Amino acid sequence: MELAYYSDYAVRLVNTEEPARNKDALTSVEAVRELFGANQQAARRTTDADVTRFRSVRARLRAVFDAADGDDETLAVDLLNSLLLEFPVSPQISGHDVRDQDGRPDWHMHLADHPSNATAGYAAIAAMGLAFHLTEHGVDRLGLCEAAPCRNAYLDTSTNRSRRYCSDRCATRANVAAYRARKREEAERTGRSAETAQPSTAVTDL
Repeated sequence: MELAYYSDYAVRLVNTEEPARNKDALTSVEAVRELFGANQQAARRTTDADVTRFRSVRARLRAVFDAADGDDETLAVDLLNSLLLEFPVSPQISGHDVRDQDGRPDWHMHLADHPSNATAGYAAIAAMGLAFHLTEHGVDRLGLCEAAPCRNAYLDTSTNRSRRYCSDRCATRANVAAYRARKREEAERTGRSAETAQPSTAVTDL
């Protein structure tokens, strides 16, 4: 499994909350377990206490995206480093997949965690994955959706660093809103021009 895969852990956790809409999907043990995806062994360690702990880690991860979105590169790195120190991982070489007909292992790096609880395990993987993405592609590749009030986190993997929205749905919504705004401005300008072009009528007292 490539290290880049682990950066999605951070995005999934951050996007369980929509602050501008006052929505929070992280309200139960089941919701926390869903974040682990196929890693069911780690998910089974989740308890009620992890709900609160996950929310705390989520706030810290969002702060990394906020700093990156605000072009504060140093702050983003400092915040991420604090997570890496608090939630360390043990990188290991894994080969559980086969590569050819001879059955030779497909050796790759795997982040093995040995946490005291489910939150520590998830946080370690999410922080390491995000750190890998940041150092490999740059801080400006960590983004927050510009389609207000969304502000979901995303990782920009476009070739020209042009991504601005978390999804096609938000991109479409933002484009439609911009189109309507342009039409309103054009209508207002046309209306003002028509008023200016009308001749004034003098009123004469008899």
